Amino acid sequence: MNKLIITKWKNRILTVLFSDRQPLEIGLEENTSILGNIYIGKVNRIVKNLNSAFVDFEKGQTGYYSLSDNPCILYADGHEGTLKAGDEIIVQVARDAVRTKDPVLSSNLNFTGQYGVLTARKTIVGFSSRISDKAWKEQLRPVLEAALQDEAGLIVRTNAYGHEEQLLDELKKLQVLYRNVRQAAAYRTCYSLLYRPDPEYIKTIRSCPLGSLEEIVTDVPEVFEQLRLYFDSCGPEQQCSFRLYEDSMICLSNLYSLESVMDRACQKRVWLKSGGYLVIEYTEAMVVIDVNTGKYSGKKNQDDTIRMTNREAAEEISRQLRLRNLSGIIMVDFIDMKRQEDKNELMDYLKRLVRHDPVKTTVVDMTQLNLVEITRKKEKKPLWEQISQKE
Repeated sequence: MNKLIITKWKNRILTVLFSDRQPLEIGLEENTSILGNIYIGKVNRIVKNLNSAFVDFEKGQTGYYSLSDNPCILYADGHEGTLKAGDEIIVQVARDAVRTKDPVLSSNLNFTGQYGVLTARKTIVGFSSRISDKAWKEQLRPVLEAALQDEAGLIVRTNAYGHEEQLLDELKKLQVLYRNVRQAAAYRTCYSLLYRPDPEYIKTIRSCPLGSLEEIVTDVPEVFEQLRLYFDSCGPEQQCSFRLYEDSMICLSNLYSLESVMDRACQKRVWLKSGGYLVIEYTEAMVVIDVNTGKYSGKKNQDDTIRMTNREAAEEISRQLRLRNLSGIIMVDFIDMKRQEDKNELMDYLKRLVRHDPVKTTVVDMTQLNLVEITRKKEKKPLWEQISQKE
């Protein structure tokens, strides 16, 4: 069972998800983050050779808008036509600014719920890859398509399996939210903020499989109030125990050793229980993870030692991906194994482990140099970058 701890760290909301007393996810509310916000933006200029545009969406803030990725443009006043400088369009921040790169903007507005994600400009019904029941999906698809009426699309989340009525009820709410945003855009001024997504801790709650979250504990009164409002709007199957921590003898952060948790999550070296260790290094293009036997020696032979170390490393790597929010390309240098059967077994095991990650993670292949390539969808900044953010 999982426990969610929500507290304040350097004037920012810190969220830590524990699984079997081990930290599994860490999130920091970014004061400067605008990810998911929806604005009325104004086209600054169009760059034809890049098939893109730069759009001002706040005063002094410009974002990159790909025309290839956004064939359907949402004009604020509802008209249609070829995009030109000065046009006012509805955009959502799909990716925060990264170093020297501008935020990425999109017309494919997304509204996330517990059971599904409404996709305003992609009018198709998709299902989470973790839902394997083909008959259930084919039976539900026409029902959802009828409810959507080509107005929008829907990605059905894993939590929706077996909860068809709740999914349809939530879909109606998401549709109303989308319509309200479109209607507001018609009479709001340029650079207006039309929509702000829920805080990070609510997103974490939604990403947890139903029934897996045992308790939520916070010592922040305003967060506790937000949790109360959130669960008041949820159905019985989504309810979870939550409480306000008020012990004056020891603060919540010390009770769960959160400073130590965050410090370890940023260290270069990660020790395995067996005595082996990982070395995690960040480069401009990718994340590189090296696996070492360290102090571990198997009881049988060298092959046994290597196989067991690699297996334990795979478990820890799958956890570190979520804990540190590693994304993009991740290259893992496992200890070389001679037998192809051992390599295949390791790859299959790693693929099973990353299926539990709520962020789309793919184990691509093992190269001829025995390097394993993993890709993980970029949704927010890695933990080390969140922590080093200046206030």
